[in-house]
This record gives sequence, C-alpha cells and structure tokens, in this order.
Amino acid sequence: MNKINQDLSLVESRMEGDVFSGFGERYQMDGKLLQNFQKSFVQVQDILDQNRLLINEINQNHESKQADHLGRNVGLIRELNNNIRTVASLYGDLSHSFARSIDASSEGESTGTLKSDGKANNQKRFRSG
Repeated sequence: MNKINQDLSLVESRMEGDVFSGFGERYQMDGKLLQNFQKSFVQVQDILDQNRLLINEINQNHESKQADHLGRNVGLIRELNNNIRTVASLYGDLSHSFARSIDASSEGESTGTLKSDGKANNQKRFRSG
C-alpha cells in the first residue's frame, strides 16, 4: 500500500460519523470534501509515481551519453516539469478547499451549530438581560 493510501486509511479510521477526529471533533468534514481529498491524493500519487519513472529514464539516458538519448531527455524533463506544476496546483486546490471547509466550520461554531452537511445554521446568539 502506498504512503498516500496509508494516510487516507488513517484519516478514514479516525472518522466518526461526519466528524474528523484529528481536529478534536471541532470541525465537521463533508463527505464530498473527503472524496475530493481522496481523489486529489490519488491523482498526486499517480503523478509522483510517473515522475519516479521519468527520473529513472532521464538518469539512464544521461549515463548512456548517447546523443539521441540525451536529446530525448529534453522532452522528458519538460514532462517532469509539467507534472510538478500539476502536483503543485492540486495541492493548492486541496489547501484552498480545506481552508474553505475550516472557515465554514468556524462560522458555524460562532453562530451556533453546523448542520450535518457542514454548513452553518443561521442561528444567532442573544445575550439575556
């Protein structure tokens, strides 16, 4: 089992209903959000696996010192760079989604409770007296 899947299994094992235990039951995670995290992590892992193969091929081509192999490295390095940009973008999207989720949870906490879908109820607290 690869590292990302192990991490996801750990996350799933910490789930209790819709509550992500790693945050002390403070923030609720929407099931769709968790699915998006898992999908993105799988995409990232696939790209990283592909990069490992690209790097191995680039190294072999470099060690061979053959002109056609060295020329092929130009395309391989471009592909590697594009993959790295894609991974960075996926992590950026994950970060943004997670921050939005935390913000929504914080809003719900300050105004009352969260609904099971992770959205804040529009309850207001009034001081008595």
